[in-house]
Amino acid sequence: MIRVLIADDQEMVRAGFRMILESQDGIEVVADVANGIDAVREAREKRPDVCLMDIRMPGITGLEATKQLAGPDVTDPIKVVVVTTFDLDEYVEQALAYGASGFLLKDAGPALLIEAIHAAVRGDALVSPQITVRLLKHFSQPKEKVRPKVAQPKEGLTERELDVVRATAKGLTNTEIGQELFMSLSTVKTHLAAAQSKINARNRVETAAWAWRSGLMDE
Repeated sequence: MIRVLIADDQEMVRAGFRMILESQDGIEVVADVANGIDAVREAREKRPDVCLMDIRMPGITGLEATKQLAGPDVTDPIKVVVVTTFDLDEYVEQALAYGASGFLLKDAGPALLIEAIHAAVRGDALVSPQITVRLLKHFSQPKEKVRPKVAQPKEGLTERELDVVRATAKGLTNTEIGQELFMSLSTVKTHLAAAQSKINARNRVETAAWAWRSGLMDE
């Protein structure tokens, strides 16, 4: 049973998400809360498999709650999918730094919501490819038109590792990457894990963010 916590200050959003999730076999909503303080408390107490976290909430923001539950200093982090709207993607980079492992548009349909939950549990991509690419492209091109410096790995990536990272940044799943690059699934996973270790990325979203911000996708 996949256990999910919903945090959103809009009662209708929480009710809608709960209705969708509880209609699925194998998913249980363990709590739904209306503010960031309750989100942190309930998540720490109930240890859900995935938290769906709104950004703007009373008490503390969803970003701060994400930091407390999934941040780099958290010993036993909980997976957080940040729920956002496209006009809020100035927060995406900060959410990544605070440990968010995925993003979901607030008006996403039932299929995408279910996909995001199952993907989070698998440790796979948490959003559909088009959403990932739109968000990552947005913050890879700051308004001042000067790309922020991205730390380059001490050990360079191999050509095959770069190929896998590029495909990941396009939003492809491991299976799709294998088909595109003519690799077995285990080979894709090996190259991705090696690349993530070199660039110090904790998940696929951070890997994709590095690819866009470092200019790899411009090549």
